[in-house]
Amino acid sequence: MRRVVITGVGAVTPIGNDVKTFWENIKKGVSGVDIVTRFDISDYNCKVGAEVKDFSVEEFCDRKEAKRMDRYTHYAIAASMMAVNDAGLDLEKVDSEKMGVIIGSGIGGMETFEAQAKIMGEKGPGRVSPFFIPMMISNMAAGQVAIKTGAKGVNYGVVSACASSSNAIGDAFRLIAAGDADVIIAGGAEAAITPLSYAGFCSMKALATNNEEPKKASCPFTKSRSGFVMGEGAGSLIMESLEHAKARGANIIAEIVGYGATDDAHHVTAPAPDGEGGARAMALAVKNAGIDPSEVSYINAHGTSTEYNDKYETAAIKTVFGDSAYNIPVSSTKSMTGHLLGAAGAVEAIVCVLAIRDSFIPATINYDEKDPECDLDYVPNEGRNKEVRYALSNSLGFGGHNASLLFKKYED
Repeated sequence: MRRVVITGVGAVTPIGNDVKTFWENIKKGVSGVDIVTRFDISDYNCKVGAEVKDFSVEEFCDRKEAKRMDRYTHYAIAASMMAVNDAGLDLEKVDSEKMGVIIGSGIGGMETFEAQAKIMGEKGPGRVSPFFIPMMISNMAAGQVAIKTGAKGVNYGVVSACASSSNAIGDAFRLIAAGDADVIIAGGAEAAITPLSYAGFCSMKALATNNEEPKKASCPFTKSRSGFVMGEGAGSLIMESLEHAKARGANIIAEIVGYGATDDAHHVTAPAPDGEGGARAMALAVKNAGIDPSEVSYINAHGTSTEYNDKYETAAIKTVFGDSAYNIPVSSTKSMTGHLLGAAGAVEAIVCVLAIRDSFIPATINYDEKDPECDLDYVPNEGRNKEVRYALSNSLGFGGHNASLLFKKYED
């Protein structure tokens, strides 16, 4: 099995439309949450969201082409092309048949779906766009990135709710390790801040209702948490075999050494009691890496700011790490970005590899009231300068999907 490394990253997020800005704001503890502006939110119980701001796809894609894509695909293309540039990847020199794309999305082209459903209802089937299907379907972000980059290897989209992009990264890890690809662009994209999806999540009572103080609405692991804040954006990572990266003289940011994927088989939305499915995913990732659990330096938690997720993820961490759980810094960067659904895992994987690169552990902002059932070190309010040798990223999704990724400081 070949070693797999990360050589480039790209991101579009509520706190920055490039990795440099995003990471600077993560370090500063900046919140990207505010009152939703993308549509009239006045009739909704939840009015807060983490929107991407001041984004233009035309830097990455022709305007005519862009009109034939959903917004989630715009984000995927932008993040992926930034990652290609960050990696210094010469697309003319890469073996296109050994280069793949795997991009997850929990919901896909929801904005397109709603717009075309409205046209159908008002004007009839003859007025529905011929691009409706290829704009909407969840695999099209991966398809469009492949067209943009010329990647002819493995290509598909992953749909496993909020674990989608972590599963995409984990699949890429396994495929490269097995020799089925040399390079894979892996990540996730989501653009579900739309009227219908917001109505659905509001009806589930899943969203935070702290409308008076939007910047504080996402508060993982605190006693005052009232639900998650929906975010949007994309994250992409360039993943390569170590041999391929070294042969082209690439700058290696970090190595991926472990992946665990499980399911709760319990409930469509609620996590299994004590997070037993998430615990198994973390244990598999650690076992996959061949390390002792106590060697993990940092955990980027799923940490949604919902009652049961935070409580049960805390319990799962204790199950896997035992007494050492209290010595491992755990933070949720969703406190800053909101929950990017299917893109969350990729953006949080980027946080982990940059934490390793810069020896910096991000904070959980808005941490003001301790919950007795959440009693770990959640890096409250201020990040820390500390060496990170192994960083674990958790993603837990509706349907019981669990994925854990383990990254390591690269050593030749």
